[in-house]
Amino acid sequence: MSTFAPISTPLPSAHPADLGLCPLRTQSLLQVLQREIDSGRLPGAVVVLARRGRIGLFEALGVQDPATGAPMAKDAIFRLFSMTKPMVSVAAMRLMEQGRLLLCDPVAKYLPEFANQQVAVERDGLLTLQPVLRPATIQDLLRHTAGLTYEFAGDSAVQRLYREHKINQRMAGRDSAASSRALAALPLMYQPGSVGEYSRATDVLGRVIEVISGQSLGVHLAENLFSPLGLKDMAFHVPADRRQRLARGFEHDPDGGVPLVLPPVTEPPAMESGGGGLLGTAADYARFLQFMLNKGELDGVRLLSPATVDYMTTDHLGKIPARDTLLEAGEGFGLGFAVRTALGQTPVPGSVGTYYWSGMGGTSFFVDPSRDLLALMLIEAPNQRAYYRQLFRNLVYTTLLD
Repeated sequence: MSTFAPISTPLPSAHPADLGLCPLRTQSLLQVLQREIDSGRLPGAVVVLARRGRIGLFEALGVQDPATGAPMAKDAIFRLFSMTKPMVSVAAMRLMEQGRLLLCDPVAKYLPEFANQQVAVERDGLLTLQPVLRPATIQDLLRHTAGLTYEFAGDSAVQRLYREHKINQRMAGRDSAASSRALAALPLMYQPGSVGEYSRATDVLGRVIEVISGQSLGVHLAENLFSPLGLKDMAFHVPADRRQRLARGFEHDPDGGVPLVLPPVTEPPAMESGGGGLLGTAADYARFLQFMLNKGELDGVRLLSPATVDYMTTDHLGKIPARDTLLEAGEGFGLGFAVRTALGQTPVPGSVGTYYWSGMGGTSFFVDPSRDLLALMLIEAPNQRAYYRQLFRNLVYTTLLD
């Protein structure tokens, strides 16, 4: 069972103008989001902008629960989905810094079920299996080049097998060890190291952390990341005394899309998903982002070296092609974060070196080191997430005055 870190001091705040943020434009950002709420497309949002180590904007808008009309609160707890991945990646890199793993280690060194994997090859409607040319490594897990995939990202033979074998582990009732074995028993979609494919690799990485540490993923993260950084509400479930703070989405998609079935979060899950299981607040996640922006340190607590943070937030794909489920043009992928590699090409503004990620429920963040900026938006709007992610990025950059 996950434990909770003690309450700690939140990030300090300042007037937007003192941080190079236009006060009128920060209010305009909020007005645009409020317009989306008033139109019935978005239930509510919590937004944080910080520069130079201080928060210039921290606001809650709309409702936390459309069914009850309860207003959104700044301490609302959100399903973070894939924004779990950067945190688990940091935990893995801490193990690397401690000499407990190497990025070149084969995954099978820690999880023997991943030895002797095979790759599925589809030709003329027939599926054949080929041996891997090289085993997947820890680096492959971190940068999504391990040959794995997500069952919802397409309709290839491998993705159909994922669905058939219920590799959506949190809903299959398996624990982390059984989930790892079930995934390893299926063929890979690509040769390891050949393609960047958004995947269940970080779930596997979470299991590697469990094997190395001898702890459940939730306990390991709580003791080695959440507690040192003061992330008081971050965990894999919401206990009874905090459930009234859980943010909830619309019962029906306002745009008429297929509803997303959300996993239950009020009881400890059988599997603590390293790829998408955490819940937390805006204040907690902003502290984590400030830790990254500070190059591995927060409030005098150093968990990573500056060199390791730089290494994580640089492109690790190089000439390896990436599918559009992972990246857009002008982007690369580091170790747990997408990284901007070109000033143009992508359809949203940003500096080279900006790193970011988002979650299926609508949560998103980005960090722009060149502008000493972090931005975070938590929403519960699964089928509208791509629109709001881009809208938020556009609005944030309009607020910058330097």
